Amino acid sequence: MSWFWLYLPLHLLMATCLCQSIKAPTTSSQESFKTNLFNFYHSLILADGKETTIHLLKDIPKRYYFALEEGRVLAPFSITVTPCDVPIEWSILVYKSPPGKATPGDHDTQEVSKSQKASSIVSTIFNYKGNSVETYMGMSSHSALYLLEFLSTERDTHITVYLTTDTTSGHLYPELPADPRIDVIGIGHTTVTLTWKHSPSVLQHRESIQYCLLVNEKHNYKSLCAAETAIRSSGMKLPPTLALSLSPYLLEPQQVMILSNSELSIINKVSSGEVRQVCMGTKNTYTVPSLSPSTQYYFDVFIVNLLTNASAAYTGTFARTLEEPEPKVTEMKDGKVIHVVLDGKKQKFYSLQYQAKHKKILFTFQLCRGQIRVHITRNGKTVASENLSGLRYFSLKGKLLDTYLVQLRSTEEFNSSVKVQASPHYHKPLFPLLPESLKIKSFSKLRTCRSVTVAWLGTQEESKYCVYRKRIEEDQIWRELQSADRCSGPESRHKSEKVLCKYFYDLNLQRAVTTETIKGLEAGTLYLFDVYLFGPSGIPVRYHSKVVKTRKKC
Repeated sequence: MSWFWLYLPLHLLMATCLCQSIKAPTTSSQESFKTNLFNFYHSLILADGKETTIHLLKDIPKRYYFALEEGRVLAPFSITVTPCDVPIEWSILVYKSPPGKATPGDHDTQEVSKSQKASSIVSTIFNYKGNSVETYMGMSSHSALYLLEFLSTERDTHITVYLTTDTTSGHLYPELPADPRIDVIGIGHTTVTLTWKHSPSVLQHRESIQYCLLVNEKHNYKSLCAAETAIRSSGMKLPPTLALSLSPYLLEPQQVMILSNSELSIINKVSSGEVRQVCMGTKNTYTVPSLSPSTQYYFDVFIVNLLTNASAAYTGTFARTLEEPEPKVTEMKDGKVIHVVLDGKKQKFYSLQYQAKHKKILFTFQLCRGQIRVHITRNGKTVASENLSGLRYFSLKGKLLDTYLVQLRSTEEFNSSVKVQASPHYHKPLFPLLPESLKIKSFSKLRTCRSVTVAWLGTQEESKYCVYRKRIEEDQIWRELQSADRCSGPESRHKSEKVLCKYFYDLNLQRAVTTETIKGLEAGTLYLFDVYLFGPSGIPVRYHSKVVKTRKKC
């Protein structure tokens, strides 16, 4: 029997399925032969020039085959297999037609089966076991049938397979540089700086190629496919292909943080730690921010084709961030005011220590700018912890020589500041007696084109009040209100902004209210009004600023 005639119908059938322009025989016996051949192999045709996702069940092999079009004696081809989870086994087998045998067309299925199992014409040309991305390149003969067999022995999994016989018009996968390693060029307490060599694909297809970085605390991943599978198995909601197409609408709202026009960062919390995916366009140097001190992280860089979602992985690396230095502790003295400025981005805590010389201690905090959380411990045990607002007192009772530790932390990314004082209870108070509210009220009915009437609460203690005004524009309102330093006094204001100063008090708190009509204003104009309260110590307390617009027409 001629093996050439045995495989010819199969070649014709495969060529038809692969959209080849070959005319297959149409007799019923040959159609039956092709059907039996399909059933014998339990296999599928592998598409040429397209990435195919294959699902594997544990211990059950899966087979795919391909053949080239008729008329080509030798042709190059390549096969790339990407495991997406556990290691797999895969092989390439070739069935070649033995020369010098000829038997015409029709044979039953048993004879076909016996003939095709002949060991003399079957050979394994490639075999691999592992979870790395592997590519086989070879030359194919038109009289040979290639069979790919895949097996997973650990658990159910999936893989991707890419077959191409067109090796001249580019590649589906982006090209890696000759040295695909990731270099660590800088390590800090909370940052790691990485760099890698450019992919040749970036130079050729800059608009459709970009780099994406994956950061995690477990291990490196050999492919983007494997990274996706591992993250999903952690119970994390993850959009297709890590949303590498930079389409934020595909993501859960709480997952996305846009860092700039060309950079997308997705941060997810999982049981095993934090996983981040960052795409940074074609930049090949990146500093990973906001890491935890003294923690080992694994870094993987993928070069991604945005048009096809195909990717190639650089050789992953790892690095351990530096240990966090012991926070500097500032000693506090009785009655001395300490002005603390906190950098929300760099400085996590500011620590103050006070050793009590009396049983009763009063801590005073005046929030100047931003948002700050205070945590106070006495001999290692927490006695107070809360977010500061305006002026805050903590009256604590303990023993002589108790050690108090005050820790301050900014809860914003912007700079925050606060004034702190520790003193015995009998010590002269730092701040004046404050009214129930520090709000300034304006009266709409008393507002004219040239004047505004404002009011504020006073106290039972005679104090000095100074009023200031400042002309502002509409687009300055938010900035003026947000950036105001509530600890700064009139010395920071221009002399022309001062309206008046007066003394005021009332023993009856119900009547401790004062008003002031501010004249000489311009019609239809916005003004920012401030009131400063001065106590016996001379340290001012600033009321909440008030913005009022004069009438345009009167």
